[in-house]
Amino acid sequence: MNEILSDNAAGVMTITLNRVDKKNAITAAMYGVLADTLAHAEADASVRAIVLQGHESVFSAGNDIADFLNNPPATAASPVFRFLRAISTCAKPLLAGVCGPAVGIGTTLLFHCDLVYAGDNAAFSMPFVNLGLCPEAASSILAPQLMGYQRAAAALLLGEPFMAEAALEMGLVSRIVPPGEVNALVRQQARKLASKPLSSLLATKRLMKQAQAPAIAQRIAEEGAIFGRMLSEPAAREAFGAFVEKRKPDFSGS
Repeated sequence: MNEILSDNAAGVMTITLNRVDKKNAITAAMYGVLADTLAHAEADASVRAIVLQGHESVFSAGNDIADFLNNPPATAASPVFRFLRAISTCAKPLLAGVCGPAVGIGTTLLFHCDLVYAGDNAAFSMPFVNLGLCPEAASSILAPQLMGYQRAAAALLLGEPFMAEAALEMGLVSRIVPPGEVNALVRQQARKLASKPLSSLLATKRLMKQAQAPAIAQRIAEEGAIFGRMLSEPAAREAFGAFVEKRKPDFSGS
């Protein structure tokens, strides 16, 4: 079974996370496919808008922990970093449909989307500190900007989840609908964009994004270097060990 599905129709490239039995946890191989698919969508003149969606019960549980520990991102060419560069620099309109849990990168990737539609069952979380790690995807810049510092601190320092209504209030989400309607809505909105002049869409998005683009690229690289270093430190080893052993972590020595 393909864990990433893609379909190009009516000017819209729809990319679907299709590993529902594992809560759409993302492996290194899946990051590679996501990066390649985004690159293909950017290069394909017939694609005028891009949709990223999951299942009505789950968007993504974030990194697949076992795969992540076996295949840690070692260089800038690692699949996860290729994906982060692809999504953060995507020139075409990028939309997301989110239902159920959106954990870690399942939330941080949304900061790079232009429109996000959520089910009323959506639950967002960025529990990096709880895993002995630091934020990624430039979320250390983008979360405080979008959410305000105090709410970003609750999300990033405490690792506390927030629900769809809070995401709507802070502007991360454009609209909330029942879970069964999310993917249809996001594709409908993408088709609206695809009917507009592509040159205008590209210019408008570029003008909105270009001032901050260098800072975003620099922060992704900086976070990645710190994240990689922290992976081998005692706090992360304890956090991941506790996760595998299904016990509460003890950070008293970290």
